[in-house]
Amino acid sequence: MDRQRSFSFKPTRFLFFSFTIFSAVIFFCFFSISIMTTVSSNAGVRYSKPLVKFPPEPVNVETLSRFNRTISENDVKNPIIVDAHLSKQEDASGSANISVLDGIQRGENESEVSGEDTSKNGAVQGNFTPGHGQEIVSNSTSVEKIEVHTDQRIEEKKSRECDVWEGKWVFDDSYPLYTNQSCPFIDEGFDCGGNGRLDKDYMKWRWQPQDCDIPRFNASRMLELIRGKRLVFVGDSINRNQWESMMCLLYGSVKDPKKVYETHGRKITKEKGPYSFKFVDYKCTVEYYVSHFLVHEGKARLGRKRVQTLRIDSIDRGSSRWRGADILIFNSAHWWSHFKTKAGVNYYQEGDIVHARLDVMTAFRKALTTWASWVDKYINPGKTRVFFRSSAPSHFREGRWNSGGHCKEATQPLNGTFNFDYPEKSIIAEEVIKLMKTPVAFLNITGLSQYRRDGHPSIFGKRPGKAYSSSIQDCSHWCLPGVPDAWNELFYYHLQSTRTKRFRD
Repeated sequence: MDRQRSFSFKPTRFLFFSFTIFSAVIFFCFFSISIMTTVSSNAGVRYSKPLVKFPPEPVNVETLSRFNRTISENDVKNPIIVDAHLSKQEDASGSANISVLDGIQRGENESEVSGEDTSKNGAVQGNFTPGHGQEIVSNSTSVEKIEVHTDQRIEEKKSRECDVWEGKWVFDDSYPLYTNQSCPFIDEGFDCGGNGRLDKDYMKWRWQPQDCDIPRFNASRMLELIRGKRLVFVGDSINRNQWESMMCLLYGSVKDPKKVYETHGRKITKEKGPYSFKFVDYKCTVEYYVSHFLVHEGKARLGRKRVQTLRIDSIDRGSSRWRGADILIFNSAHWWSHFKTKAGVNYYQEGDIVHARLDVMTAFRKALTTWASWVDKYINPGKTRVFFRSSAPSHFREGRWNSGGHCKEATQPLNGTFNFDYPEKSIIAEEVIKLMKTPVAFLNITGLSQYRRDGHPSIFGKRPGKAYSSSIQDCSHWCLPGVPDAWNELFYYHLQSTRTKRFRD
C-alpha cells in the first residue's frame, strides 16, 4: 500500500507570493490616482481667447539693442482689428468710458520694473564719481488671462518680461486723446491741423508693446500723481514739443479752465520761455525751461574778437530753476546737429581754453558729463525723480532742413522692417547715465519714433497765408496731437510702475 502524501507549503514560497500580490495592489492604486488627477485638472481650466487681434503685417519694431534692419518702403497702413471685447474706450481725462482691458492690465498696471539695459558700456570723460548707474525703464511684467470654471475667477499669470519700447504702431479710432480745438497750449509750429493739414490718420496711431499692455493716459490719475509737486521739462524745442503734449493731456481733466494759468502771464510762442503753468486744484506746476545743450552758451575772446562759445565744462546758468523739482525730464540732441556744433571750430570751451577744433561727439560726451556731475551734486534722489529722453529722429529726404529736405509726402508710418543706426548721441547718453550716482530713467523713444515719418509738421508749421518758403519743411518737430503723446503715455506708465514698486518695497 502506497504511503499517503501530506500537503505542505514552504515559508519562503509564502513570503514571495505575498510580496508579489502586495506590490501589484500598490502600483494599481498609484496608477489610478495619477490618471484621475490628470483628467480633473484638464477638465476645469481653459484659456480665454485674446482680446485684440493684430493685423497680419504689423508695423514692427525690434528691441533697440538690435538696430541692424533691412529697409523697406512698403508703407501701406494696417488698421488694428479689435474684437468684441473692446466695447468701450477710456478718454484722456479718465472720467468716463472704461475698457475691458483696464480690468486686466490697465487699471493700475503696477508691474515692477526690473532688469538690466543691454546697451554698450564705455568710459566717460569727466570727474564725477561712478555710482548706482542707470535706472531701467524698459521691463515690466505681462499678464496672461486664465479662466477657472470652478470658482469663476480670472487669475493673472505672470509670464515673460516685457520691453515696452519693443512693439508696433496700431491704428486706433479712439485716438487722439485731445484736439487742437480742445487744447489752448499748442503753439503755431506744432498745430498742423490748424495750419491746414487735412489728413487725420497721423493722430490715430497708438504704440502697442509686443508682450504687454501700457495704460491709456489717464489725466485725472496723472494729476493725482503730481499733486503738490513740480513736473519740470528741461531741454530744446523737442522737449517743448513733449511738454506741450503733456499740458494738453492734463488740461482735458480740468473742470475749471480758469484754474490753469501761466504764473508769469506768458503766452506760449515758438522758441520762447520759460513757462510755469499752475494747476490750482492740484497745487502742482508743469514747467518748461529752454536749454539747448544743458551747458552754458557764452562768449569768449579769441584774438581781437569775442566769439560765441559753448562751455562744455559749465552747467547752464538757468540750472538754479531746475533745483527743487519733484520730477525732471531732460533732453539734449537736436542742436548738436547744427553746422557750428558739428564743425567744432573755435567753438567749444573748457576753462579759458577755446578748442581750435573738437569732435562734436567728444564735446557732447563732455557736456553730458558736466550735466551728470550737476545732477549728482544738487539733486536729492529721495525727493526728485530724474528722466532723460533719448534723441528723437528727423525724417528729411533728399536734403536737410536748409537744403531742400522734405517729408510732405509721408502720410503713413513706415511699415515692415528697415535699417537705421542707433544714434551715437543716445549711446553716449546711456553710457554717461550708467556711471552716475543718482538713478536716472532713460526714456528710449528713438526706435519707436523712427517709424513715424508721417508725424512731422512739414509745410504745416505756419498759418495759411503767412510768408513761408516752400523749400523749407519741418521734419524734426512733431504735430500735436501726435507722436509726443505716445512718449508721455510711456512716461506715465513708468511713473505709475515705479511708484507702485516703491510702495511695495
